[in-house]
Amino acid sequence: QVQLVESGGGLVQAGGSLRLSCAASGRTFSDYAMGWFCQVPGKEEREFVAAISLSNKSTFYADSVKGRFTITRDNAKNTVYLQMNSLKPEDTAVYYCAADYGGSTYYTRSEMYDYWGQGTQVTVSS
Repeated sequence: QVQLVESGGGLVQAGGSLRLSCAASGRTFSDYAMGWFCQVPGKEEREFVAAISLSNKSTFYADSVKGRFTITRDNAKNTVYLQMNSLKPEDTAVYYCAADYGGSTYYTRSEMYDYWGQGTQVTVSS
């Protein structure tokens, strides 16, 4: 079992920045690829935002956030981060971190992830 706890969400003006953190506990953190997804009210699906491989060597991003968001991980601290810059009102959503044991080629698919955090709200005002 892996427990994931997100933090760092909040209200920010358009153009501003936030850094989300996701602290993991329970299993060996480096055995898991990590991802960030977001969900807006009224939508059932969680949308892929970013992912990072077990080894910290590969990162992947949704087209909508490329060049603005950066995912990193610190395996010594069992934490994954999402630095969000140049935020836009359309980035408003609940952001979830997720853990995928062993990693997968299908890192954009939410069903591939084994564990999820409770989510943190990000609101970007115009």
